[in-house]
Amino acid sequence: MQYRDIRNAISYAIARPEVDGNRVGVWGTSFAGGHALMVAAIDKRVKAVVAQVPFVSGPETLVRLLRGDFLLHVRDNLAADRANRFHDGEPAMLPAVSPDPMGQAAMPQTDAYEWFTKTAALRAPNWKNEMTARSLELASEYDPGSFITQISPTPLLMIVANEDTSTPYALALDAYERAREPKQLLVTQGGHFDFYTGPGFDQVSAAARDHFVTHLRA
Repeated sequence: MQYRDIRNAISYAIARPEVDGNRVGVWGTSFAGGHALMVAAIDKRVKAVVAQVPFVSGPETLVRLLRGDFLLHVRDNLAADRANRFHDGEPAMLPAVSPDPMGQAAMPQTDAYEWFTKTAALRAPNWKNEMTARSLELASEYDPGSFITQISPTPLLMIVANEDTSTPYALALDAYERAREPKQLLVTQGGHFDFYTGPGFDQVSAAARDHFVTHLRA
């Protein structure tokens, strides 16, 4: 639904007189980085795309983020939640992040907990550390990287963090290898959340800007 909404936003934008429909770019980071890949593969109105630390494979990410003994338990819980909702029960909830890397959460990494709780305190005081189990199930089924060969001939820039454990960098590198030209890879030093503020932000935002200027400038 989210990547389809991006396509709807493109439809709205290019209908406006001040927008050049031949110069549409799409940028996304993390889960939305997967959306950017998906939209660029499907919607050829997109003429340039940047995917920053992108989520490329729900099935592969789930296997890497959760311990094997947790994984079986999580899948049992997802099946139980589906059965409960079928009988008009309340949806099961789980933490989005956890201070315990061995705890059950959608994102069990320590840096994810630190970033979300710090950012919530500064910018989103009403944020709640919870999500539906169904959201995790839907994310685990989402596989935008499987479409990456279809992005060409739209120019692709993929930005990967070499210490990323939230959207495992190895998965992004594998996806990049499958992508066809024209493509460009920027490997940065740091973790998943190191590029939203500070010097890391300056580096990746400049790279994205340059990609769009190169490929969208009249």
